[in-house]
Amino acid sequence: MKSYQKLTTAQPAACRVEEEGAAPMPSGHGKLAPWWVGSGLLVAAVLLSTITVWVLRQVSGGWLGPTPPPKCLLVPESHRFDCYPERRVVVTQELCESRGCCFMQSPLLAEGKQGVPWCFYPPDFPSYTLESLNQTALGMVGLLVRREKAYYPRDIEKLRLDVEFETDTRLHIKITDAASPRYEAPLDVPQVMKRAENPIYSLNFSWDPFGVLLQRKATGTVLLNTTVAPLIFADQFLQISTSLPSKFLYGLGEHRGSLLHSLDWNTLTLWARDVSPTESFNLYGAHPFYLLMEEGGNAHGVFLLNSNAMEVALQPAPGLTWRTIGGVLDFYIFLGPDPNMVIQQYQQVIGFPAMPPIWALGFHLCRWGYGSSNETWQTVRAMRNYQIPQDGQWNDIDYMDGYRDFTLDSQKFASLPSLVEDLHKHGQRYVMILDPGISSTSPHGSYWPFDEGLRRGLFLNTTQGQPLIGQVWPGFTAFADFSNPDTHQWWLENLQHFYAHVPFDGLWIDMNEPSNFMDGSEDGCPPGEFDNPPYTPAVLGDSLSAKTVCASAKQKVSVHYNLHNLYGLMEAKATASALIKIRGKRPFIISRSTFPSQGRYSGHWLGDNRSQWKDMCYSIPGLLSFSLFGIPLVGADICGFSGSASEELCTRWMQLGAFYPFARNHNTQNEKAQDPTAFSPAARTAMKDVLLTRYSLLPFLYTLFHRARLQGDTVARPLFFEFPWDVATWELDRQFLWGRSLLVTPVLEPGVVSVTGYVPQGTWYDFYTGSSVNSSGEMLKMSAPLEHLNLHIREGSILPTQKPGTTTQATRGNPLRLIVALSSHATAWGDLFWDDGESLDTFEEGNYSYVVFNVTQNIFTSTVLHASTEATKVTVGTLSIFGVQKPPSKVLLNGQEKPFSYLDNQVLNVSDLDMSLSQGFSLQWL
Repeated sequence: MKSYQKLTTAQPAACRVEEEGAAPMPSGHGKLAPWWVGSGLLVAAVLLSTITVWVLRQVSGGWLGPTPPPKCLLVPESHRFDCYPERRVVVTQELCESRGCCFMQSPLLAEGKQGVPWCFYPPDFPSYTLESLNQTALGMVGLLVRREKAYYPRDIEKLRLDVEFETDTRLHIKITDAASPRYEAPLDVPQVMKRAENPIYSLNFSWDPFGVLLQRKATGTVLLNTTVAPLIFADQFLQISTSLPSKFLYGLGEHRGSLLHSLDWNTLTLWARDVSPTESFNLYGAHPFYLLMEEGGNAHGVFLLNSNAMEVALQPAPGLTWRTIGGVLDFYIFLGPDPNMVIQQYQQVIGFPAMPPIWALGFHLCRWGYGSSNETWQTVRAMRNYQIPQDGQWNDIDYMDGYRDFTLDSQKFASLPSLVEDLHKHGQRYVMILDPGISSTSPHGSYWPFDEGLRRGLFLNTTQGQPLIGQVWPGFTAFADFSNPDTHQWWLENLQHFYAHVPFDGLWIDMNEPSNFMDGSEDGCPPGEFDNPPYTPAVLGDSLSAKTVCASAKQKVSVHYNLHNLYGLMEAKATASALIKIRGKRPFIISRSTFPSQGRYSGHWLGDNRSQWKDMCYSIPGLLSFSLFGIPLVGADICGFSGSASEELCTRWMQLGAFYPFARNHNTQNEKAQDPTAFSPAARTAMKDVLLTRYSLLPFLYTLFHRARLQGDTVARPLFFEFPWDVATWELDRQFLWGRSLLVTPVLEPGVVSVTGYVPQGTWYDFYTGSSVNSSGEMLKMSAPLEHLNLHIREGSILPTQKPGTTTQATRGNPLRLIVALSSHATAWGDLFWDDGESLDTFEEGNYSYVVFNVTQNIFTSTVLHASTEATKVTVGTLSIFGVQKPPSKVLLNGQEKPFSYLDNQVLNVSDLDMSLSQGFSLQWL
């Protein structure tokens, strides 16, 4: 019997510092008006701010400068929207006032003052005026006019406002140049044909100054109020701000940090960059989407469809500012009203993720530095020898000849084709890495990928029309232009040539930000508006070309300045298309750089992490964020990429990593091995056991991916998605759910034999024993010896599991075990999607089985809603029912009495059912 200790407070997180104090209740229920037309609370804040400034000026002897105009004193500190966001500039009063803004210094070292803008917009700063607004078939069209020029060059005087009421829960607002076309991110988005009839939102506008005022009808909550700061729309500086109804905001990737963003003057930059995951840095991908929880448990989301360099400034008002340096302001707002529905609605716009092959959900093993195919093979054999589950064996760049794509080191990796053949014979798969940088230094005629790419004109070019040359692993390189359809054909041909020698199963596309060991190119970058724009967001390196190519580089569709954040997406699209043509099966691709809609083509790993406890802890908010971004096939390098993992760390990380949707152990060269066979028998056994647990859950996990593909459900899920009314779940990112049913509570700290986790209200069952714990919604201390990972099943769930094998192929032939977790009303529900695991479009073509499981009034039923021949190959062997309150006198299978066992912890087991999955059945206990 498992023991639990109830706690009154949460323990602090290992990977981040907890904020002090309880969260304030969300605000934003005031009338629709600019924020400076305040309520009594705001007036009080203004008075307090004014008094504070006066006192500071008295005690400072006037060092804070002359008293600002009264209109500036009206603005509370938390509502100061930055008028001078440039980095590396000391903002003086003269600079600030030259922009027509308010200047008020804050003491640099005062507590809580870091980040407070000294230069901010006054309430009467000139903005656009809504000159006209007319109804259209789908919504409205308006004209915005700016009477006074803003302070960035080439500001646009007249803007077109397009509003489409696309669905009852989705609103589309687009602002662009009224006179001239501008670059727009080339994403396929749905085109609606009729206006929403009963939207759950109401939209109003402030005419002068222009502002969007969006409310949720049911609660009156103000979701957007863009009158809080002026709209600026210059050629290379677009800015719009809004108030927020609460401080509970998520998304806006890719960054490393907690799942819940801090609004304490926090700026998040979106510009794809190759850098080891580090707090405050812009990382590999760009995802301009946020989800926000409102008071009462409702949620909404906002997506800015824009691929240019961008930053999002968060402030404690609460408020948010979008700042981008190109394109248009193209917003989609999703009204939910619950967080699951918000993410579904977001994916209705960007596209639902692809269904992965079943083997992609197995365990993968890789390292940079195997050194040879024989050494790689030895690792595979050792895993088999210990009967540790493994589906995928990978190689990093050391398999290549001189680190050049589509080549093989003929000395060290001569036996690679034989290794791949051996993997296939054992039901395993091979995945290799590819980079987009193509070596440019081989003698002419000796390296077809470069020669042919050059002949066809398929590389990024300089402003002079010559291939831009940077430096990556093979030395000097050119960069494939995946915005060009002809590049997709060349990429396919290269892959076909290599596949003829090494029949790989999946591809790992790395370095596709694109990464460059130089800044820009071998010749630097030319002067001009793309490489030296009027405003540069807060990117790592302070330059758009830092460790990537020049922003001025020419591509088929547009300039790299516009397409940089799309590079990984475009490569993934080309790679998925090529794999389908080569193998005729579902493609498996893992990409480092990502952009909205990436899930349609690839999964993602969280990059070059470190073998540290903190990195393991941060991986949870990382994978949960990508669940929000519509990329469910995600995970971190288990045990860490750089550095050496201790046995304890690697054991705990293998336990957590076994529940990453994408589970791969990977490390770097010149470090000790960290695959399961490299550790002591006790650690190796713990790792093997948790992988067997994962493999037993593959039917459940695969069904979750089907639901993701079908309707945009998340796979790895934050707790607040299932318990949005429970504010205690809103900040949790040390635990997560698989679907709605399975709670994972990993150990994230060294030297402990217990773990504290939040258990939401209701009955939860220990996954391994079926023993129940009843929670009122509280922190519980759970036993967690080194060999144990805490897993709990939510009441009312039915989980399809299977006797695990050492590969997904071996597992799929084994009998199913259905685990029923009865609710307090003795009901439960679950489902199972089953197909051949790798063919294309099985759902669309009807080549699948779908079975629904249900329990009510002590009767379990299995109902086949759709059947295929694949389901005839598997049987249901065991039914385990958790929470049966009293011992049954008999059990009937389709009316026939059946032997059973009943345990003291209220678990009923019925074995040897031998029922074909393709046939419905019922089981009753009396």
